[in-house]
Amino acid sequence: MDISLDRQKSNEALIKIKLKEVDYQPQVTQKIKEFSRKAQIKGFRPGKVPFGLVKKMYGKSIMVEEINRMLSGSLTDYIKEQDLKILGDPLPNLEKSKEIDWDHQSDFEFEYNVGLVDDFKYDLEKQKITEFKIKVDKKMVSEELETIKKNYGEQVAVETAEAEDIIHGVLTAPMLETDDEIALPVQQVEKKEQKKFIGKKAGDEVSFDLNKAIKDTEYQARLLKKSADELKDMDLSKVVLKISEVKRLQPAEMNQDFYDKLFGEGVVKTEDELKGKIEEYLTNSFQNETEKYLAQCIREEIVKATKMVLPDEFLKRWLLASNEGQVNEQEVEDQYQDYADEMKWNLILNRIAEDNDIKVENDEVVNRAKQMISAQLASSGLGDQMGDQLDAFAENYLKGKEGQNYLQVFNQVRGEKILEFIKEKVKLSSKEVNLEQFKKEVSK
Repeated sequence: MDISLDRQKSNEALIKIKLKEVDYQPQVTQKIKEFSRKAQIKGFRPGKVPFGLVKKMYGKSIMVEEINRMLSGSLTDYIKEQDLKILGDPLPNLEKSKEIDWDHQSDFEFEYNVGLVDDFKYDLEKQKITEFKIKVDKKMVSEELETIKKNYGEQVAVETAEAEDIIHGVLTAPMLETDDEIALPVQQVEKKEQKKFIGKKAGDEVSFDLNKAIKDTEYQARLLKKSADELKDMDLSKVVLKISEVKRLQPAEMNQDFYDKLFGEGVVKTEDELKGKIEEYLTNSFQNETEKYLAQCIREEIVKATKMVLPDEFLKRWLLASNEGQVNEQEVEDQYQDYADEMKWNLILNRIAEDNDIKVENDEVVNRAKQMISAQLASSGLGDQMGDQLDAFAENYLKGKEGQNYLQVFNQVRGEKILEFIKEKVKLSSKEVNLEQFKKEVSK
């Protein structure tokens, strides 16, 4: 067997494999012998089928299978031995393969296109990146408090409907065969139509065109407990809502019972303490958002600043081949730039980790899995009951999906460690902004 590398470009090459009969025939002969001992062919006892008959009947398919097995193993070994940093997977030259005459050839030559990682350099210390911090002000705390009070509030009956109320009643229409009660929030009604409902009370009837009042056909279907298809042929221009009750959301009262529901018994005792907790929550929440945005900015700036040439045409062919039937050429073309940027970023991360000996130990993966499980269980109120079982939970989780869970957590920890290293090297400047300014920055 002869394997050689023919570089077409700095980032693309051909791997050529030449096979002579002496390379594969001994293995093919052995496979035929094994098959003849197991074959069950009419007229012959098991294990007594002549070698020549098996070779005549199955010799070519056995040879093809054995050669393909040898090619796969040899190609993998060669890539490892030569320390070739390939992108994607080798692509066989299908045109050359079609020329093979399996019936008469004894020597064969195969070709595989491979994409290679071109040499590149990165410079973290030249990168200037802004880290945004969102300032939590009194207005934001007050707005969040009002939202919480509404979330913990209750619906109470009122005499007449206003814009924020919910009207309960039975809706009738010529083609609507139901007497189920519906709940219609006035705010779901189009602005121009809301005046028909405001000021109404229990016992009143409201006649209206449902298509004008509610233009969202999916919401119409949910409201009437019908499918969208069922509503297509219905005349909903003259419907009548007979009101049975009007309800209004009454926000929760600010008292100790309310504080205990939010944070546990006795943790918060005053309104100021509650607002402090809300400010802390918002600060942490916004910090998660700003950290995500910072990571995105770091990635974009470093990828843009790092000169790297990918074997684009090879990668497009590989994406098409590896996702056969799932994507077409136009889809690959449309999505390629995002894929290329992702590949560049991963190559840069790998180089940074290699250059700076950034590694992940098994204990770090296990501890991260335990943190994830603890947080998940805590949200359902089971966190404190786990005790020593947490280790077993983490172990079982990391073994799940044939090791994919372990790999996912490993890559998460590794990515975070590399990102922290990058943050220490780049030039970070901090800028305090309000929420609206941050949103504008993100939308650029």
